[in-house]
Amino acid sequence: MAAAERLRRRLLLAVPWRWRCSPRRGAACCPPAGQIRDTFLRFFQERYGHRRLPSAPVRPRGDPHLLFVNAGMNQFKPIFLGTAHPRSELAQYRRVVNSQKCVRAGGKHNDLEDVGRDTYHHTFFEMLGSWSFGDYFKEEACSMAWELLTEVYQIPRDRLYVTYFGGDPSLGLCADEECRDIWLRLGVPASHVLPFPLKDNFWEMGDTGPCGPCSEIHYDHVGGGRNAATLVNQGSPDVVEIWNLVFIQYSREVKGNLLPLPQHHVDTGMGLERLVTVLQNKRSSYDTDLFTPILDAIHKGCRGPKYQGLVGDADVGHVNMAYRVVADHVRTLCVCITDGIYPGFSGAELVLRRILRRAVRFCSEVLHAPQGLLASLVPTVVEVLGDAYPELTKNADQIMDVINENEVAFLSSLERGRRIIERTVQQMEPFTDFPAEVAWSLYGNLGFPLDLIDLMLEEKGIRLDSAAFNKLALEDAKQKAGSPQAGQQKDTNVHLDVHSLAQLQSNNVPATDDSPKYAYALGQHGQYEFSPCQATVLMLYRDQSLQKEVGPGQRCGVILDRTNFYAEQGGQASDQGYMICLEQQDILFPVESVHLCGGYVVHEITAVETLRVGHQVQLFVNEAQRLACMTNHTATHLLNFALRRVLGDATEQRGSHVTAERLRLDFDTKSPVSVEQLQQVEQVVQDVIKRNEAVHIAEIPLALARSVQGLRAMDESYPDPVRIVSLGVPVESVLTCDSEAAMQTSVELCCGTHLLQTGAVEDLTIISERQLVKGVSRVIAVTGQQAKQAREVGKCLAIEVDSLSLRMQQGSTSIPEMQNLSKEVGQLTKVVTNTAIPQWQRKELQTVLKALQRTANTAIKKLELQEAEEKAKSLLPKHCNQPVIVDTIPADSLSILMKVVNHLCDKCPGTSVLLLSPQASGEVLCACQVSKNCLPVFSASDWAVAVCTEMEGKAGGSPVVAKGSGNAKGMQRALTAALTFAQSKL
Repeated sequence: MAAAERLRRRLLLAVPWRWRCSPRRGAACCPPAGQIRDTFLRFFQERYGHRRLPSAPVRPRGDPHLLFVNAGMNQFKPIFLGTAHPRSELAQYRRVVNSQKCVRAGGKHNDLEDVGRDTYHHTFFEMLGSWSFGDYFKEEACSMAWELLTEVYQIPRDRLYVTYFGGDPSLGLCADEECRDIWLRLGVPASHVLPFPLKDNFWEMGDTGPCGPCSEIHYDHVGGGRNAATLVNQGSPDVVEIWNLVFIQYSREVKGNLLPLPQHHVDTGMGLERLVTVLQNKRSSYDTDLFTPILDAIHKGCRGPKYQGLVGDADVGHVNMAYRVVADHVRTLCVCITDGIYPGFSGAELVLRRILRRAVRFCSEVLHAPQGLLASLVPTVVEVLGDAYPELTKNADQIMDVINENEVAFLSSLERGRRIIERTVQQMEPFTDFPAEVAWSLYGNLGFPLDLIDLMLEEKGIRLDSAAFNKLALEDAKQKAGSPQAGQQKDTNVHLDVHSLAQLQSNNVPATDDSPKYAYALGQHGQYEFSPCQATVLMLYRDQSLQKEVGPGQRCGVILDRTNFYAEQGGQASDQGYMICLEQQDILFPVESVHLCGGYVVHEITAVETLRVGHQVQLFVNEAQRLACMTNHTATHLLNFALRRVLGDATEQRGSHVTAERLRLDFDTKSPVSVEQLQQVEQVVQDVIKRNEAVHIAEIPLALARSVQGLRAMDESYPDPVRIVSLGVPVESVLTCDSEAAMQTSVELCCGTHLLQTGAVEDLTIISERQLVKGVSRVIAVTGQQAKQAREVGKCLAIEVDSLSLRMQQGSTSIPEMQNLSKEVGQLTKVVTNTAIPQWQRKELQTVLKALQRTANTAIKKLELQEAEEKAKSLLPKHCNQPVIVDTIPADSLSILMKVVNHLCDKCPGTSVLLLSPQASGEVLCACQVSKNCLPVFSASDWAVAVCTEMEGKAGGSPVVAKGSGNAKGMQRALTAALTFAQSKL
């Protein structure tokens, strides 16, 4: 087999690899994008033996620092960092090639706001990549790249320019002349081989870790025999980078210094969109066949002017910008939704929501397209990308459903938001910024992404007061974090005092009917639909007094005759949202919190216009926040049931708190919950989620509720009648005489809002468990995508810990290597402690890491003792039978130096020893030990202080042992002072 493989490789190398059609023969013969992609992959796979891998999903696996996969190398980070499990498939890779789906929107790499403004930015792109992990290096990488570009793709050589790292004296790095000479040997003219500094031609993964010089290949779109060297790396659209070859040969340490890596790697990346632009002889990627079918579909769907590639002032009405935005964004939506990222309210989901809403706005307001255009483009995207990424074809219907549902949800808000902006602009003084309060309301209540607000204002020649907006955002963050001042400010507006309550009752103001908060149902496609609610303002409450009217800017509580807002109670956070006056529908009154006082539901708002008693209002709950609370509240019931099932019926709930982000449950426990019990609890919850049990809810007389066997939480005060929530078992069955149904499932009295089926929880994992006081424990859990992300991160951390364990088992005879391993253990321990992962897994990993830390410390101590013994042996013949030993000796650390001192004293009883060790940094280490026979006249701490003072340093310790440090300039004086001091005490 080995001989056959060698023969196959020789044949491949002997047969010239040729491009099937030249890009220089005219537009009619331009190669399609699919062929260009496939040629790249086959070139490296068939000619140079690279393993062809599929693209990783754009949702990062186990990397909480990334919103999206934004580079081809993301999935190979463990190889570069040395954390890949030695027995994993990843660790076996040597040569790899793939086309990676990438998204750059949000986070450090964010192209979202630039998309549409020019003809080359994208949020989704494909990265063609080739890698060598400890196999070939610079010469082979450069040669392969040059062969592919000039011989296979047949790009004219005179249009290509290559760059190399020009060196950095501050880091002690010379120019990468090796790379320069390779390009010259390949026939690149010297005038096309250009040096550039660190910022352009030195790649780093982060502040620390793998790094190295890189070599970029640039293409001159103009050509014609000119020399365009002066335009390279100058931001010119005529001369663009198409390929980056990174040579990973160093590791940047914490102190900033660079150390050579034991293995060298190659990481190359070339954007498919740019390559296709070159090979199809275009100036914009939007003019290539990756985009033209989508642009044609947009034109067909909106029936407006055709796409012309215009930008800036030439693009009247921003029509061409809209084409580019919609075409780009629908590609991103297709890829992300397929890979499990859905429009949502945090992290990557929030960014995708912004992308979708930005696209919807351009469809509706700029292209004047009918509703549904965006989803109608999905089949075209699948046609363009489906061959390369077959998962798109499988999920096309789901993608269209998600886009349509979100479009419908945003369109009504978009129209209302547009009217609000129009009305606000009409009321503004000339040359003033758009008020931050209105923008914040659009952002928080109507779900307008900030960049969309900026764009809509920019079209009107107006700027947002960004400083004031950021201040509001900061105040909101503090409020969510539980700022005491925010709480005090709220109390005066939402908590009715006893006098106000009495006045309301004496004036026959009826209690608020809040039953509409339970008016929701499952729609045709399984989505939750919340019924609208119209109400009348009955009273306003401000500064502890009832009022008939409030003016703009005044903070107050609003009491209505009815509401669909959930007031904070039963451990569940209150709803948020907004209300509008029916007579002024372009004015939003954001509802910040909701509280229940004596039967009255008080909605806290800051009035943006005059609000009076008698006004008719329509209420809009923040549906995403409500649904998240419903999910977590139902999950809390599941968790409570699972804890009782695993820990025993004596386990009683002592409190809970449910927010949109997470859930918290306090309960009785005789001892800390073990790893096995945590796993069992999660498994019980998972089983109920998978069964997708119906959630049964009914109002029953309180006396009847008390007869239910196994009912939870009967020690609290409940209204009569009371709501009962049963998971999987109809309430009628629970109430049957002698029924034990409540013993087999979760049955609780609860006024909260819940899911209608348990399957919508999707997943649950406990991310924290600790004892509050003896006998009471607290668990914190997350659900849905957050839970899945926590599990993914946990798996990745487990692999890192496993890899570290194997490296520790292999051992080392080098103290620096063992110290680095010890440092890695410490750093990984911090990550495991502070990262949201399953708590059972955290406990397991912490146990392993604790043992590894002990092993590392023991190994370091043993190696230091061995080194100290050797150094002491070298000094003994020189100072035999002397009462005082003062000398210098090389030692890497104060710990080793002290061990040398200890060893000398053990070998020479009655001798006092002081040693100095000069360091490369200019520091001098000092360690000493005084014989107990010389106490108390002779003190080690006094000795060390006297010596280190001569070196302008400090010291301290006990009468027997002491240590310190100082400056090398005073070392000779210090040695003299050491002897003089000792002799004066003996």
